[in-house]
Amino acid sequence: MTPNEKAKILSEALPYIKKFSGKTIVIKYGGNAMIDEKLKHSFAKDVVLLKLVGMNPVIVHGGGPQINENLDKIGKKGEFYNGMRITDEETMSVVHDVLGSISKEIVNLIKSIGGKANSPSQEEALRFIRAKKLIVGNKNKHEEQIDLGHVGEIEGIEPLFMKNLINHGIIPVIAPIGFGEDNKMYNINADLVAGKIAEVINAEKLVLMTNTKGVLDKDNNLITGLIPKEIESLVKTKVLSGGMLPKIQAALIAAENKVNSVHIIDGRVEHALLLEILTDQGVGTLIKAN
Repeated sequence: MTPNEKAKILSEALPYIKKFSGKTIVIKYGGNAMIDEKLKHSFAKDVVLLKLVGMNPVIVHGGGPQINENLDKIGKKGEFYNGMRITDEETMSVVHDVLGSISKEIVNLIKSIGGKANSPSQEEALRFIRAKKLIVGNKNKHEEQIDLGHVGEIEGIEPLFMKNLINHGIIPVIAPIGFGEDNKMYNINADLVAGKIAEVINAEKLVLMTNTKGVLDKDNNLITGLIPKEIESLVKTKVLSGGMLPKIQAALIAAENKVNSVHIIDGRVEHALLLEILTDQGVGTLIKAN
């Protein structure tokens, strides 16, 4: 790349930096970006740069591949229902340990690049995401329920932890674990946690990183823009299914609750965050409210 081309890219970013300075961007970090060493560093650099130019990134991470790897070690196979992990007592213990380890890794990676980051302490986590057991009906059998174990749904989020960190120039790093009555732990889909946090803290953007180009049509072509009405049709015709369903649900909830834009982007692309937020040409699907 020539110096002129580099300068052109930098000048292209200026209007976006000005527009989003001081705004909060919630980022769901997952997929290949979490396991590929080059992509890990690319992501951390992107987040630190966004912070340095005045934006307030908040990271919510998953850990599917790492959880599966640790389950394999103890002879358990991960099971899913509509993109949600079925979580018995033993699996919940593995999920808790793995997600805690990932939080520390992300915090340390951001610090190694010169940024500031922190995740909730155990005491803060007990108050942060309040949850209850998710009850799921079986569509194939009338009135029968499917027991997903320690899978939860969000009852409420206490934003004080995040706001305190943001006010001190620190990037919050959050694992999708909630606590219910008697401090019982619940595994919650990270996309849904990211969407709810974006709603609660009035984020400007919600960015969901995935292992596809974005939302694809029936011919596997990228859909660059969507509104809720179009999404309903894609779900009904089963064009959208499996792991994409929680992402779409999170996107819809956020878009309908004053989050200005939701982006489902390809986390396999190096510097995907910067490309989506600071350039004219994005790398995924943009979802806006009607």
